[in-house]
Amino acid sequence: MAEVAATGAGGEAMAAVAAGEGSLGPVPSWRLTGFSGMKGLEETAQEAGLPVRAELSPPFPTLGIGMDSCVIPLRHGGLSLVQTTDFFYPLVEDPYMMGRIACANVLSDLYAMGVTECDNMLMLLSVSQSMPEEEREKITPLMIKGFRDAAEEGGTAVTGGQTVVNPWIIIGGVATVVCQPNEFILPDSAVVGDVLVLTKPLGTQVAVNAHQWLDNPERWNKIKMVVSREEVELGYQEAMFNMATLNRIAAGLMHTFNAHAATDITGFGILGHSQNLAKQQRNEVSFVIHNLPIIAKMAAISKASGRFGLLQGTSAETSGGLLICLPREQAARFCSEIKSSKYGEGHQAWIVGIVEKGNRTARIIDKPRVIEVLPRGTTATPLAPENSSASSEPSL
Repeated sequence: MAEVAATGAGGEAMAAVAAGEGSLGPVPSWRLTGFSGMKGLEETAQEAGLPVRAELSPPFPTLGIGMDSCVIPLRHGGLSLVQTTDFFYPLVEDPYMMGRIACANVLSDLYAMGVTECDNMLMLLSVSQSMPEEEREKITPLMIKGFRDAAEEGGTAVTGGQTVVNPWIIIGGVATVVCQPNEFILPDSAVVGDVLVLTKPLGTQVAVNAHQWLDNPERWNKIKMVVSREEVELGYQEAMFNMATLNRIAAGLMHTFNAHAATDITGFGILGHSQNLAKQQRNEVSFVIHNLPIIAKMAAISKASGRFGLLQGTSAETSGGLLICLPREQAARFCSEIKSSKYGEGHQAWIVGIVEKGNRTARIIDKPRVIEVLPRGTTATPLAPENSSASSEPSL
């Protein structure tokens, strides 16, 4: 694991898995995502909870329902408990990577608060009752190992949890840390003139669905004119590596470059999470998003399929990047620093929007600039889609 910790999602362990070392299923047609029958209802359930989230308000200055983590002052020593929980259904076929992604997704809620250390993790795992015992004995340890390896990379350990049998596979966990006030950044201090920085490209949901559509002729026929099978595979691999990359480096740099607020981009898409973050601000500000960094070809797939709402900012992401409000004079330096080789492969950042005077809302402009983020190891094609760019240095 030392090598993985040094190189993050680009480490040898994940590279070996991506290269196909070892058969993960009994037959080539085996799919981990075949055990996630409730996946289509997941976003609906989240959206149904929004009114409740908005109504609950704790009687003392803490963060709770509606934000990334709860922050609860402890009774002794001026310390606070920061805690989060999350879980979901399988969205990639590789059980080891699924475990890593699940852990990265849980930890991301702490990282969105600028917290870089985690004192303890618990793992929540539901094993499908419809999975044959032989498959279960092979797949379950791989998911557990992926989760534990990602926790170790994050400087923490899994000390317990709960495993149950369920109609569907579910994996997630709980992350807990006790902090001093200077160790976390409350997500409520954006000011007019700040810029918005995003640390991972969008399009993960599109990528994983497009990969599943390779085996679904009806779906594939809707997108095959805009993307090749090879491009779908490359986009899927890029999405998988991004989802498995911890946001820990970005969390540390939030302190270095004086971040005023942040959130991570997950189930509600970049627009939904921007709106939620805007509502928490103490100042009368609004967020305006001009640029959308998107995994290459995913915007075209979204448009051709008539699904996802990727360019509208409503497409769900899993273990997405941090959206950070930074002073304008610090943002470019943040983007340059996070890409430094000293942090290993896989860390990126783009300036995507601005903070202006407003009424605590967020929006995406009518024709946002699409930044095509190429899968690592590939080069740009001569022709770029309309209203898009392969540049990683967007202007506002």
